[in-house]
Amino acid sequence: MESAWRAFDDVSDPAGIVLDWPKPRHQGELPAMPTFDIVSKTDLNEVDNALDGIKRELTQRFDFKGAKCTIDRAEAVLTINADDDLKLKQMHELLRVHLTRRKLDPGALDFGKVEKAAGQSVRQSVTVKQGVDKDLAKRIVKAVKDSKMKVQVAIQGDELRVSAKKIDDLQATIALVKGLGVEQPLQYSNFRD
Repeated sequence: MESAWRAFDDVSDPAGIVLDWPKPRHQGELPAMPTFDIVSKTDLNEVDNALDGIKRELTQRFDFKGAKCTIDRAEAVLTINADDDLKLKQMHELLRVHLTRRKLDPGALDFGKVEKAAGQSVRQSVTVKQGVDKDLAKRIVKAVKDSKMKVQVAIQGDELRVSAKKIDDLQATIALVKGLGVEQPLQYSNFRD
C-alpha cells in the first residue's frame, strides 16, 4: 500500500517532466488586474536644451539686435524678460517652436500675468506643469465614471491609476481621455497585465 501512495506523491509523466499542481490561493488574495497610470511629466533637461536654442537664436536674429530679452529657468518656472509687448509675443513664439523641436508639448506651459518692469520692459513667469492637478484629475474621473465603463480610477497624488478586468476596457479609457481635449500633455505609462 505504501508504494501506491508514493506513486501519487511523485507525479510525473513518462517523459520525465514533473507536473506542478496549481497552488491554492490564499484567502483575500485577488487576481492581478491590468492597470496603467495617467501622468503628466515634462523633461526639464529638454526644456533646458530648448532654452539654450532660444538664447542662441536671440543673439543671431536681426530684430533682437540690441534688445535686452532674456529667458531663464529656476526649477519649473521660466522667467521671460522683454523690452516690450511685441518682443514678449515673439519670445512666446520662440519658446513654443523650440519646445516642439525638442518633442515637448507647449501645452505644458502655464503663462502667468504680464508684469511691468522698468520703463517699457515687461516680465512674465511661465510655469512648466508637472503632474496631474486635482481639478483635472477630478474631471477625468468624472468623465470615466459617466461613460459607464467597467474600470476603476484612483487619484494617487499627482497621477491617476486606472484598473480593469480587461485590457480592452483600458484601451477604451485611453481613447476616452484623449477625446476630452485636455490641453495639458498626458502620458499613459506603467502598463501592467
